[in-house]
Amino acid sequence: MSKQEDIQKIWTLTTTCPVCGKKELIVEDYLYEMPLVGKVLISVSKCKNCNYKHNDVRAVDSHGPQRISFKVNEPQDLGVLVVRSSSATIKIPDLGIEITPGPAAQGFITTIEGILDRILDALSVMKNDPEMRERDIKEKEEEILKAKKGQKRFTLIIEDPEGVSRIISERAEKEALYKQNTQRRSGIDRR
Repeated sequence: MSKQEDIQKIWTLTTTCPVCGKKELIVEDYLYEMPLVGKVLISVSKCKNCNYKHNDVRAVDSHGPQRISFKVNEPQDLGVLVVRSSSATIKIPDLGIEITPGPAAQGFITTIEGILDRILDALSVMKNDPEMRERDIKEKEEEILKAKKGQKRFTLIIEDPEGVSRIISERAEKEALYKQNTQRRSGIDRR
């Protein structure tokens, strides 16, 4: 665990709460040097009026818009650390999963197994949705549980337009998310 002096408070701001509309939302940002990850920015928000809370975490250094992929081939790969910014989309095509950020999306630090647990939690909530077929949810849960046990290989992909998400592994593959068109320069088409 970190010592208090390892966390540097950057600022505190009081602003309008998006839920109750009162100017009682306290936003605090902290800088922390995290082993393996590097510098991260932790944002903590809480409204003194309605108790609304929002937390976010992101790596400080941007690598530009990028797609990071990691192949999960064996059970120990599930322990690989992931930093997901609030702007990033998570895809697991082999499991038919895509998690897109919404307006209240939060960044987080977890493992690949932790991401699968978050998906299982979301599926358990979806069981109460009358528009969802219970059989489809059950099949998806079984597939994810197989992946958690190392019985199903899959690829985790993070697409981050801000470039501050990370998969902490030498095996993580990175590529630019928006490739520049290098064939068109000065308005001349060089085909």
